[in-house]
Amino acid sequence: MRLLAVLAAATLALALAGCQGVPQRPACPAGKVCLEYGNNSEPQTLDPQKASLVDEISVIGDLMMGLTTDAPDATPAPGIAERWETSADGLTWTFHLREARWSDGVPVTAGDFVYGMRRALDPKTASIYAYLLYVIRGAEAVNQGKAPATSLGVDAPDAKTVVIRLEHPAPYLLELTKHLSFFPAPQHVVERYGDGWVQPGRYVSNGPFRLAAWRLGDRITVEKNPYFWDAANVCLDRIDYYPTPDVVTAERRVARGELDLNSRFQSNRYPRLQKTLPGFARTDVSLATAYLGFNTRDYAAFRDLRVRRALSEAIDREFITGKLMRAGQQPAYAFVPPITAHYVQDGPRLRWSALPFAARQAEARALLAAAGYGPKRPLKFTLLSPNTSDTLLLLEAIQADWRAIGVEAKIEQAEGGVAFAAYRNRAFQVGTMSWYGDFNDPVTFLGLLKSDTGAQNYADFKDPGYDALLARADQEADEGKRAQILAVAEQRMLDEEGIAPLFFVVNRNLVSPRVSGWVANAPNFHRARWMCLAGPRGSGPGR
Repeated sequence: MRLLAVLAAATLALALAGCQGVPQRPACPAGKVCLEYGNNSEPQTLDPQKASLVDEISVIGDLMMGLTTDAPDATPAPGIAERWETSADGLTWTFHLREARWSDGVPVTAGDFVYGMRRALDPKTASIYAYLLYVIRGAEAVNQGKAPATSLGVDAPDAKTVVIRLEHPAPYLLELTKHLSFFPAPQHVVERYGDGWVQPGRYVSNGPFRLAAWRLGDRITVEKNPYFWDAANVCLDRIDYYPTPDVVTAERRVARGELDLNSRFQSNRYPRLQKTLPGFARTDVSLATAYLGFNTRDYAAFRDLRVRRALSEAIDREFITGKLMRAGQQPAYAFVPPITAHYVQDGPRLRWSALPFAARQAEARALLAAAGYGPKRPLKFTLLSPNTSDTLLLLEAIQADWRAIGVEAKIEQAEGGVAFAAYRNRAFQVGTMSWYGDFNDPVTFLGLLKSDTGAQNYADFKDPGYDALLARADQEADEGKRAQILAVAEQRMLDEEGIAPLFFVVNRNLVSPRVSGWVANAPNFHRARWMCLAGPRGSGPGR
């Protein structure tokens, strides 16, 4: 009994210590700098040729490096390629590699880049991002299994030179080459272990960090890669990435010092955070749009334009952004964010967007009635979403707006990876999604809805006229004319209600003032290579 009393007292003391805010963070070796990083969700994979989620890319971007990489402000900077040149017609790019090694000491060669791009396009890999490589000559045919991988327009004339030949000029190629779909793959490891190469103990990387451990449901641990070409200028010695789907709990962990940053916070808590954690809440306009996708492939109701338009019209975006989100989000009546480079000013909009909300509701009811739905035959479906607290607020508001026009929507939430797997497999009816631009150009948004994009075109929007406009824009060298063609394409998609845009996203990060090197940028790419940690709880010197 005495032992039990002692144990109980000890347990109570620990609980009280936790309540008093004593940080519970892993010990960091003396003289080292360790960052504790809240990363929203559990990655499904760390394979660059197979990953697709933002939270996967956050980790992979610290492990691997492409020909170009993200500067602190997310603009393209030299990566494994230290320089490059382009042919006069813009169709041939030649990249010259620096001396670099994989984390096992094996040299990184041009052949690894060729191998990585061929692997991404191999139909057996089933890369969801394969379409991004279609800018390369012959890539689409390779991905469709109509041509051998050797026909791809990427060559390695020697170990330090990568030549990429394009189907059409792509002035944004340097943005693409910092994307994981263009990353190299360690051929000497992949061919030995197959898809199992990504397991700890086998994974080799060419970036600033190497994979040390992955405890599912707990954390991913990476350590500084001593073979990285710029290792001398990497401050952090270790990073622990934690899945933090409960953003309010993550906020408390940041406040206690258990986490140094978390890559999201609950939107409507922003005013509170400015008082409780001054200097932590970082917000800036994002290159991203939140939207609804309708499964038009498997559900006949959503193939009816009248139904899609009614559901989109009935959503009160002003209420959602102004009353629920409250962190600077703006109502979206288009897909391409207004801050996107190389685009038109005051671009396309849903044609009904200027109507008062009451008039939109009335029109939505009339459209549903014309499509055969009403009080005796209400439209019913399930609305699927990742299980974040922000999303639940959004779902309930949309559900109420639809109920007002006689639609019965059941809310279903799932862990982020599960929800997006359902989207990819079309195991959903209506889903809430956000598209974060992979590069700063309207094509990163509009290309998502091309007929040949594949799994990420969750709504299966297919329109040959739309595809033709995007193809025409690809061939247009004049930037202004290209922007106009893309605007016509977007308006065509909006007129067909290809998706239901909801709001333009605001990046919301909680970052301790002790973290240096975090630079606000629209794409929200923050490579840990540029960061350091200082202060009383820091595990090493600041920089």
